[in-house]
This record gives sequence, C-alpha cells and structure tokens, in this order.
Amino acid sequence: MDVFEATRAYESWLARRTSVVKKDLQLKHERLAENPFVFLRGTFYRWIQQWPAVCGKAADAPAVLSVGDLHIENFGTWRDVEGRLVWGVNDVDEACRLPYSQDLVRLAASALLAIESHRLHISSRDACEAILEGYATSCEQGGRPIVLAERRRWLRRLALNDLRDPVEFWGRLLTLRPVTAGAPRDALRSMMPEPKLPFRIVRRVAGVGSLGRPRFVALAEWGGGLVAREAKAAVPSALVWTRRGETGTSTGARILTRAIRVPDPFFAIRAGWILRRLAPDCSRIELGDLPGRRDEQRLLRTMGWETANMHIGTNRAGIRADLRRRPRRWLADAALRMKDAVDKDWRAWVRGRPAR
Repeated sequence: MDVFEATRAYESWLARRTSVVKKDLQLKHERLAENPFVFLRGTFYRWIQQWPAVCGKAADAPAVLSVGDLHIENFGTWRDVEGRLVWGVNDVDEACRLPYSQDLVRLAASALLAIESHRLHISSRDACEAILEGYATSCEQGGRPIVLAERRRWLRRLALNDLRDPVEFWGRLLTLRPVTAGAPRDALRSMMPEPKLPFRIVRRVAGVGSLGRPRFVALAEWGGGLVAREAKAAVPSALVWTRRGETGTSTGARILTRAIRVPDPFFAIRAGWILRRLAPDCSRIELGDLPGRRDEQRLLRTMGWETANMHIGTNRAGIRADLRRRPRRWLADAALRMKDAVDKDWRAWVRGRPAR
C-alpha cells in the first residue's frame, strides 16, 4: 500500500466515524505538500502503518499509553487550577497503547526534519541525544510536571514571547464566521464560566493532522474580556484503523489521568467531543512562535522529559530496564530511518497529487 492508497483508506475509515469536512480535507492535502515536517504532522496514519517494519528492533519495547502523534510542535501551555502556567504535551488526539519507543522515535524524527528545513539549528546527533537524555533522566527520577513558575523561567520566557500577542490571538478568532449547525452547543456551554452566559459559535480551521474533523469555538464576553472554548470531534487513534475490524474509542482522557502531570481544568472529552479552553497562553506553541534566540538543546531535552512524564505512569520499571539494554545510538538510527521514510513519501505525494 503506497501513501495514496493509505490516505484514501484512512479517510474512508475516518468518514465512518465523524462528519468529515471535505473542504478542510482538501486543505490538508495541499498543506501536506508544503514540506516533509508538515507531512509528518498530517500523516500519523501512514507513520503508524510503516514504523514497525522500518524501525525493526526499536519497535520491540514495552508498551505504554502513548501520545501517538508526538512531534516537536505538539507542546504548549495551559493554566492549572492555581492559575499557574504549565507546559507540556498539547494534543492527545491519537493517544493509544504502543511501545514507548514509538513516541521517542517520532519526536526525534520530527526534530531531524526541522533541522533539515533549517527550522532548528542544532546537529542531528545533539538533538537525539538531548531528547533521550531528558527522557531517561525523567524516568530515573520519577518525572515531574513542568510548571513555569519559580523553576524553568527560561522556558516561561519562550512560552510568553511577543509572538503570542493577545490582540492578535483574539483578533483572529473574532474574524471567523458564526455557524448554526453541527456544533455541540450543550457540551460547549458546560465548559463556560457561567452556565447562562450567552455565546456565539464559529468554525475554526487549525492544525494539520486533525484537518477534516469538525472543529468549533464558542466565543463570549465575560468579566470585561473575551473567553473561548473549543470543541473538536474525537475519533479513535489511527492505530485502530491499521488493525482492520477492531473497534475503539479515544484514549486521550486515559493517558492524561496516568501521566505525571498538572491537569488542565478546562480539558474534557464528552459525548464524542474534545473540549478545551483557548487563550493566548493556553494553546500549542509552534516553532515559528518561538524567538530566534533559544537554547534548542535544552528545549529538546525538556521535550524528552515531558515524553517520559506521559509514559512512566503506565510502566516505569519496564521502560527503565529496556533503556539500559539499548545501544547508545539506537534512537538516532531509528529516527533517521523514519525521517528517510517520511521524506520518500513526501516526495511521492508532491509528484503524484493532482494539480488544482
């Protein structure tokens, strides 16, 4: 099965589980041609289909509740019940049970693709070593949530840089057109600060991997400012698609309850929808949002640490034992093989997709 056959089969499977927005799927197909990094973000279904064969021994590892669609732009911030800013994995749409090595290989491969496109300025070797060092250290120490208060002030400065300007953030949401059909109004209302607060609903187009799934935002004025709640259709991980005939539900809530994590009080999965608060400081952080001057080795090490936070609540002892038996460059070797597989698929996609 090539990348086109895989895409058709996956999207057909997806359409049986949610009301696919065809216009957004077309946009996704166009975005996949931009570069291999965007292609990686948008094709977890293809990754999970290929990685066991491509990675060989790296795929032979203890299973844990995994993020699945992990990459270097799947991290962001939220506010906890104390109002503190917390940094960590932002998206668990594809959460599933996989060998712990899968998330690490995918995170490292995404870093290699970012290096290849000059979006990261660090050597491939240093990038992979930083991720693995952070992961192993977190496993050994039992993990710790990444609260951006008295600790990790360097990361707080990155997360709250000028490119996450509230004026621009709310300005973008306010330009979106209101919709009346298809939105889970009751679910969105349940996330509002007051149950009778009036709000309007707009349709939002965002992300890459989830493009094609319905996504709505409820906007309201409260306490002298704007508030927003997002609802995105929840579907099972693409791993379920690879196992023909298997049924499944979203595992996002389960991985978050097992992770070493300070929870987001405005995140929930209800009635088939992923619900969350949106705000300038409660959203994904993409590489383009970060200031040009940054300690990339330190950042990747922290991503590795947070990846372990997501895993060790499931099988810490098994992970530690498996890490000790692996050769030093196992992650770099596996990430390079998967990067090459993504590059190959991306080139085929660019050559083979019909011109508009």
